[in-house]
Amino acid sequence: MPFPLRAAVPAALFAAAVAAFPASAQPPADAAALARKAAAFLAKSQNEDGSWGPAPNNRGVTGIVVTGLLRTGTGPDTEPAAKGLRFIESLVNQKEGHIAGNDAKASLINYVTSINVMALSAAGRAEKYRPVIGDAVKYLRAYQWDDARGKDANSDFYGGAGYAGDGSRPDLSNTAFFLEALKAAGVPSDDPAFRKAAVFVSRCQNLKSEHNGAAWAAKNNDGSFIYTGANGGENRRTDGDGTKTDMGGYGSMTYAGVKSLIYAGVGKDDPRLKAALDWIKKNYTLDRNPGMPEANSQRGLYYYYHTFAKTMDALGVDTFEDAAGVKHDWRADLTAALASRQRPDGSWVNPTDRWMEGDPNLVTGYALMALSYCRKK
Repeated sequence: MPFPLRAAVPAALFAAAVAAFPASAQPPADAAALARKAAAFLAKSQNEDGSWGPAPNNRGVTGIVVTGLLRTGTGPDTEPAAKGLRFIESLVNQKEGHIAGNDAKASLINYVTSINVMALSAAGRAEKYRPVIGDAVKYLRAYQWDDARGKDANSDFYGGAGYAGDGSRPDLSNTAFFLEALKAAGVPSDDPAFRKAAVFVSRCQNLKSEHNGAAWAAKNNDGSFIYTGANGGENRRTDGDGTKTDMGGYGSMTYAGVKSLIYAGVGKDDPRLKAALDWIKKNYTLDRNPGMPEANSQRGLYYYYHTFAKTMDALGVDTFEDAAGVKHDWRADLTAALASRQRPDGSWVNPTDRWMEGDPNLVTGYALMALSYCRKK
């Protein structure tokens, strides 16, 4: 049975919430308008318990949505963000320290906890949430693959993070969210967790170097990133046997790799970043998830959008010059791409329903996170 819907919150309430933020903190007018429409949609689609989407995936989807709302001007005391935060608070597991629930339905615990750390951090309630965030960071650290978990620096698991627990193979997506959570919690880039993660991230790159000796890296050697270097390498460009044989890099993972290395303190002059940025210059686009085969070009598009935005922000650039010498105002490009795809009700959804992007709540949360970077600091 579908969850009941909340009553709509007047658009003026969201406009007032955005206007309450200083001009320097607001996105451009077009991006702000997109965000207001999205917030109005999310007020209508929110479940009575404050979450979004069906259980148990609502535990992670809600963190994405709340992060997007808070970062685009909806205050932590303003609906629907306030009720979403209360739902996230209900997921705090005091005994274990994670933020994924207190029951048997708690799943994808590392992933969900990382996302919810991001949401609580975005709320700006340092005194209230500092203990919860501190416990969550401690939990996340304990499940990073390292010597303490039986994986030394020679293992292709080393430094990575997976979805949950001892049996979870690490991948670049989860590791990227793990690092996002640490960064949001204020963990410095020289922390050992970042240093170890940089080892894993580098082993997901198509670049023959001292950092990655895998045969597939030498074969492609173009600076792009794949889904995971663990278990000898697995990818998500194609399906079936291709997950073990097609190690071509693609946009969402390449941008995730770049920002993760930057978060870990790797400089722009490092060969890993230079090679990755060269790949991005040759594949700059917001029409598709670049690097994907044509038939799969729209897979993960909105995950790509928010990762693209975070990476450009981490690079600290207002314009990005592609391989042809064309300079792009990436914020304007991204805002335009999202504007062209927003539905009349304010939501976004990916017609190519892969990785849950058929869920308008999740995709609208991704879009809001992307829009939050569409302003000059």
